[in-house]
Amino acid sequence: MNRLLALLIVSSVTYLITNRVLPAQMAARGTALALGFTLIAAALAGEIFGRLRLPRITGYLLFGILCGPYLGEVINSAMARELQVVNGVAVALIAFVAGTELNLHRLRPKLQAMLKMGGVTILVMWTGLWVAYWAAWPWLPLVPEADTLQRLALSALLSTVTVTFSPTVTIAVIAEGRARGPLAELVLAVVILGDLMLILLFTLSSEAVRWSLGGTPAVGAGLVSGLAWEIFGSLAFGALVGSVFALYLRWVGHELTVVLLAVCVLLSQLGSALHFAPLLAALATGLVVENIAPPQGDALRDAIERGALPVLVIFFAAAGANLQLAALAQIGYLAIAVSLLRLVCIRGGTTLGCRVAGLESPQARMVWMGLVSQAGVTLGLAVLVASEFPGWGDRLATLTVALIALHEIVGPILFRSALACAGELGKMDEEREGPDVLDDVHEAGARA
Repeated sequence: MNRLLALLIVSSVTYLITNRVLPAQMAARGTALALGFTLIAAALAGEIFGRLRLPRITGYLLFGILCGPYLGEVINSAMARELQVVNGVAVALIAFVAGTELNLHRLRPKLQAMLKMGGVTILVMWTGLWVAYWAAWPWLPLVPEADTLQRLALSALLSTVTVTFSPTVTIAVIAEGRARGPLAELVLAVVILGDLMLILLFTLSSEAVRWSLGGTPAVGAGLVSGLAWEIFGSLAFGALVGSVFALYLRWVGHELTVVLLAVCVLLSQLGSALHFAPLLAALATGLVVENIAPPQGDALRDAIERGALPVLVIFFAAAGANLQLAALAQIGYLAIAVSLLRLVCIRGGTTLGCRVAGLESPQARMVWMGLVSQAGVTLGLAVLVASEFPGWGDRLATLTVALIALHEIVGPILFRSALACAGELGKMDEEREGPDVLDDVHEAGARA
């Protein structure tokens, strides 16, 4: 009750400041106010959800939606855009944490089974959605006049975008719940490996659509070299940064929180400037630190806890504030139908994948609950389609935003429920008490 009262007071004061008292001065002070308010208020909302045994991430998202420019207007449009300043650092930090949780020595006995399950799951999902889209294409508000060949290519592209998962949300749920175990490892492996395969498939599908619509596909050495640079170059860049960071951990080991955030800034900013994928680069950095030069003691874990919490609070609250609810209202019924179809394909794909891979454990049967979330990767692919194919690409992006709005809310709840049923919540550090979450957030909010 005290936290709810504090949340209402902070939100009311901020609303008065932004909309009634000093609206003219907000252009100059919007960033500081947005960061400080979001750190404190969203963290309080997440704490309330945690006490209700719901994911704190869902609390951050719902806080952003309710207080964002489309509903409560406590956070106006300008403030919502300013909050996205942490997006690059947040994605890099989340991927780095994922890399540190992928211990190859521990996963090696199960790696072949994971690859089989992930491959079968994606194949079933993609094929099922492709057939459904092709059959229902005349009734979809995209390109209903497309001929048979165009429908095949367009359905393949739409299926690829719809199948994609969210490494960001998946990793964040695992980190927030301090989860470790077979289910967390299996879901994380399927999500990361699956999105790698889907990014390649997206490139091929885009070329097929361009060719079917009469364009000139960019095939040949240029396409291959571009993919190689983005994928293998990102991994090499991340491995190099990880090696340097591992040496710093071993020989210096001071001010790790500041250095960790600086590494994430380097991965997100320099990596993007060099046309690397920050998600892959940061994942490789974490893999190197965990598997080649593991740090001694709990120093890195403490640094991650201190540095990650404020960044994740702002990141997911900003994601909620920037969700375009008008898109969900515009094509809500279609988005719900596609979401249900995707859920059926996920369930069928994971069931068949478990059988093919020989995974019959109770944890394997709950993997489907960790594959529902969609976020940055899905939205990024939709934006690429909208920029490459104006007109129907914009309508596809609208449908994708509506799907993300549904899956960002439902996905974390399902995955956390699965982790709780598997008994994996808190396993990451069950032998020691973690720091007080609210103390860290309040301290970070005061600094902001």
